[in-house]
Amino acid sequence: MNNQIHSLSPPPQGYADWLADLKTRIHNAQQRATLAVNRELVMLYWQIGKDILERQAREGWGAKVVDRLAHDLRTAFPAMKGFSPRNLKYMRSFSQAWPEAEFVQAVLAQLPWYHHLALLDKLTSSAERRWYASQAMQHHWSRNVLVMQIETNAHARSGQAVTNFDQSLPAPLSDLARESLKDPYRFDFLGLTEEAQEHAVEEALVHHATQFLLELGAGFAFVGRQVLLNVGGDEFFIDLLFYHLKLRCYFVIELKGGKFKPEHLGQLGFYLTAVNRQVKGEQDNPTIGLLLCKTKNQVVAEYALGDNTQPMGIAEYKLLESLPEDLQTSLPSIEAIEQGLTKKRRRVIND
Repeated sequence: MNNQIHSLSPPPQGYADWLADLKTRIHNAQQRATLAVNRELVMLYWQIGKDILERQAREGWGAKVVDRLAHDLRTAFPAMKGFSPRNLKYMRSFSQAWPEAEFVQAVLAQLPWYHHLALLDKLTSSAERRWYASQAMQHHWSRNVLVMQIETNAHARSGQAVTNFDQSLPAPLSDLARESLKDPYRFDFLGLTEEAQEHAVEEALVHHATQFLLELGAGFAFVGRQVLLNVGGDEFFIDLLFYHLKLRCYFVIELKGGKFKPEHLGQLGFYLTAVNRQVKGEQDNPTIGLLLCKTKNQVVAEYALGDNTQPMGIAEYKLLESLPEDLQTSLPSIEAIEQGLTKKRRRVIND
């Protein structure tokens, strides 16, 4: 086969572009086929669950009918998976949680079945399930990312930052900007305790860029850390600079290792002005600032933003409060590490 390929004449002009287009169309067709199969499967599971619910209610059948149905379906369709008693019970719960066939077909059938199992297992509120399902579809979350968002309570934190967007941004943009921020942000994945300083947090966030972007939410694209701004010959450095693809604007994020103080907004506002004048393009919306601090007084934050005309938000970030006790006891102390290093140095010298 390789000899045949090598013996072929060079492709004609335009062939590479045509091949690339064909590959894209084939890939898109495969995706549509996969989505179609998934929709059919999810709708089938919903209908089976609905049948179980209705017949148990109408005929008074007990729980044992599910075991019997599982046995008979697996006998009739030995090549098909998904007909275990446990999965049939999930189908019943799925139908019970989502009684509207139109909503299931139009919206939920776009999600893989294992996403629905996570929604059923980890949530009891219909409103929260709808929110997470919508976010998972909109942002193409994998099941693991969906579970992580649920476990970090993303729904309760979304849109909770103190902002002045209502006064500083036009209505459609202000709503989207507000929903793009959280409070508090969870940085447990950094492995840092509350004693960590600003520089250490900033460095760890960049090192764990993937997790950080997931926590920030969809739309954020990383531009740089300690971004240099030259203003009148003086140098200034932005902690973290992002671009938000949906808001179409730059996002300046400043980290403060302690409690929020109103004067922090002066520095952030200066950075926003500089980015608007030096970095922002004509097609970009006004730059937005986010101040992340360890703690804040809600009333003080609202007052500080009250008359500010630049779009800003203030939110807290949470690190590990302390190491778990079982982990503490398994780790060597600073003294033990120092002693070990001293002994090692001595061995190297003696050798």
